[in-house]
Amino acid sequence: MNIQALLSEKVRQAMIAAGAPADCEPQVRQSAKVQFGDYQANGMMAVAKKLGMAASRKLTPRQLAEQVLTHLDLNGIASKVEIAGPGFINIFLDPAFLAEHVQQALASDRLGVATPEKQTIVVDYSAPNVAKEMHVGHLRSTIIGDAAVRTLEFLGHKVIRANHVGDWGTQFGMLIAWLEKQQQENAGEMELADLEGFYRDAKKHYDEDEEFAERARNYVVKLQSGVSVRIFPRDVAQTGRHHHDAEPDHLRSSERDVDPR
Repeated sequence: MNIQALLSEKVRQAMIAAGAPADCEPQVRQSAKVQFGDYQANGMMAVAKKLGMAASRKLTPRQLAEQVLTHLDLNGIASKVEIAGPGFINIFLDPAFLAEHVQQALASDRLGVATPEKQTIVVDYSAPNVAKEMHVGHLRSTIIGDAAVRTLEFLGHKVIRANHVGDWGTQFGMLIAWLEKQQQENAGEMELADLEGFYRDAKKHYDEDEEFAERARNYVVKLQSGVSVRIFPRDVAQTGRHHHDAEPDHLRSSERDVDPR
């Protein structure tokens, strides 16, 4: 149950009964200070000005609030309703009302959370660049993405987990061309930190050496045409997959079920 939505509708109906337009906004918010109650309706300010101009007379927000109170029925919901300042309506919730709805929520499998109209929602995860080492930003977005997915699924939505891990783009052409050039010197076991260095070196050569850049672009064309390029050492691929796959494992993230497209 959404108490703020309930109170907003109650106050809005009372405002309409007091002469406000049907599209009036009651502006019900949680009170910032306990002495002002649990909720406060602040919409009298704007509505009183509009009503006064339409009637060619002065109508203060407090006068409108007094009229609204004569139509506002919060019996069984609020223990006290009062006007404060220039026309704020302070609402003090009845403890018995709160206790009843807490008990109802505890007895519900959904804790009283309503089921909205079902939607299909795509949630993007960390989307790492697989040509580079991962960093703390990927950790943050994975956690946020997983929290969003779990919440949306609890609400009943169909959720598509998306984790775009990069295209067969220029970065791979550069890396392959650079590995081809350096394969004799780097034939042994490689660490992910080495790949970071390779990426930087490859980018530098790509920007400065047109022959190297052309070779890299040719590799991109091959990859995008479905041609398997074997210059990539197996241990490089395994190193990258190990680091990228480890993240959701350690976090127990549902990112394991992503649509990788």
